[in-house]
Amino acid sequence: MNEEKQRQESFPWTRSGYHSEYNHFLAHYKVQSCLEHRRGTRLLDVACGDGLMTAEFARHFPRVVGVDASGRHLAEARARVPGAEFHECLIEDFATDERFDSVFMLDLLEHVIDPVAVLRKVAGFLAEDGILIVHVPNALAVNRRLAVLMGTLESCEELSPFDINVAGHRRSYSMQTLSRDLEAAGLRIEATGGIFYKMLSTPQMDWFLKNGLWQEGGFGWGRVGAEPRDWKAEFCRASYELGKERPEDCNIIYACVTRR
Repeated sequence: MNEEKQRQESFPWTRSGYHSEYNHFLAHYKVQSCLEHRRGTRLLDVACGDGLMTAEFARHFPRVVGVDASGRHLAEARARVPGAEFHECLIEDFATDERFDSVFMLDLLEHVIDPVAVLRKVAGFLAEDGILIVHVPNALAVNRRLAVLMGTLESCEELSPFDINVAGHRRSYSMQTLSRDLEAAGLRIEATGGIFYKMLSTPQMDWFLKNGLWQEGGFGWGRVGAEPRDWKAEFCRASYELGKERPEDCNIIYACVTRR
């Protein structure tokens, strides 16, 4: 797996390094969604990346273990969450006798060689009544369906050069294909959903959040005559709530699963 570890280390993407405004809000709501379904006090976070979300999880779990293939990313994670335990390796190579009440696998399956094998392995780290929460980008998000109609994507499942060369994706997912891999791994799906109704591409969302008309005087999203509010934050909260109603349109889809 040394060659694969080097491959994973070569990708520069981090949540805080690319499209930081949008990824800040998206990460917040990914964390919130996980916390709504979490169990127990022991968390395994794979792959934890630079620890941006791990830091929020650590406020709710006394025991946090993070795994990531990138030493560079883990250096940031250790600085953010000094009380957590981190391991530098591919999840395929990770070994521990410890079992966890919650295992969060956020935005990993689209990167790995064999997603079904990874799901089986990670499920083995669950405590008897533990829960595994899996997040993947949604190939059928409304912004991607719009892009196909516009002609900027040939299909919703197409991977962009950014996906391949910066983020290191190997595949795209819909709820149907995610469910197929989970079932092939012998896991029981207890709940599914979506996170963040996303109508624009990620760079457009980032620009919009940084430069949009967020004051009522500009006749943007604010309410004329209302008490001053953080309308940008309200927009993101509303996008999260709407996404719960329309998971098929969301940026991220997820499944909460247990061992059979």
